Amino acid sequence: MKAWPLWLAALWWGGMSAVSLLVVPILFGRLGPAVAGSVAAHLFSLQSSAVILIGLALLLWLRQQRQRSDAAVWGPLMATMGGVLLAMLAAVLQEFVVAERIVMARSTGGDLRLWHGLGSALVFLQWLCGAWVFRRLLKTAS
Repeated sequence: MKAWPLWLAALWWGGMSAVSLLVVPILFGRLGPAVAGSVAAHLFSLQSSAVILIGLALLLWLRQQRQRSDAAVWGPLMATMGGVLLAMLAAVLQEFVVAERIVMARSTGGDLRLWHGLGSALVFLQWLCGAWVFRRLLKTAS
């Protein structure tokens, strides 16, 4: 196995861990909610873009691996592809549906708590998928 897919998966999971579990909580602890919310929204947008781009690269690589492998390896490869696709879907929903609803809820007095909760769940799903894909690639590398 080439090393770059494993490094991409590590970057995905590590980047999400750093932003979601460290940077954003520090922002809210140091800055006011209005400033921290704006910066966090931008960081989550960048994070979604990264998940989509990294996911695309991993999907292309996994597709290439599937074409080179025998049928016995297809199951695990397809499962890994499923994890990548699920994370990409969560990133797209977060970026293009939930983020817009959060902005609308702020300006119209809508259910901000609901949309923040859904956004957090989608970020957590991306994080779990990243950890799962990283673990699967790590297993195949050793």
